[in-house]
Amino acid sequence: MRPEPGQVLHFSEDPAITRFEPHVAATARVPDAYVWAVDHGRAPDYWFPRQCPRVLIWPTPATTAEDRAWLGADRVHAIEYGWLRRMQTTRLYAYRFDAAPFHPIGDPPHAHVATGTVEPLGPPEPVGDLVALHERAGIELRVMANLWPFWRRVTASTLGFSGIRLRNAAPEPETASPA
Repeated sequence: MRPEPGQVLHFSEDPAITRFEPHVAATARVPDAYVWAVDHGRAPDYWFPRQCPRVLIWPTPATTAEDRAWLGADRVHAIEYGWLRRMQTTRLYAYRFDAAPFHPIGDPPHAHVATGTVEPLGPPEPVGDLVALHERAGIELRVMANLWPFWRRVTASTLGFSGIRLRNAAPEPETASPA
């Protein structure tokens, strides 16, 4: 589920939204009111239940051969076992928008935002099986007990990465103190 050329998508578990009003998201790092959407490249970042914590990783031109070998795939998304059942059962919908009222945000851009009210191009589309969607896109989905050790490894690497909703992840495991 990706936008067509000239479109952006907004993913939601709510199939009844008819207009999108700009607002300041509770988790926003910017104080401005926006309607948020994603383009073709970032759409897979949102093939999850909305509140699901996830780590997204991909090689960049600066990624070392060692980190590329450690990753072992072109793109990896990681979630915790505690979210797997929701990943398998959540009904997610995609709203399509004309990209014209949106502009990229972030450096590098990670989303598109509109500052005025926007209406979808049509009714929301069911996204379908989220695990199968990852498989069809060639994205390796890794399921682990806890994201934090993986996150620490990824953020210390030369890989490109993003962490979404990490505040909802299981607490970081205690590390044993040296004897």
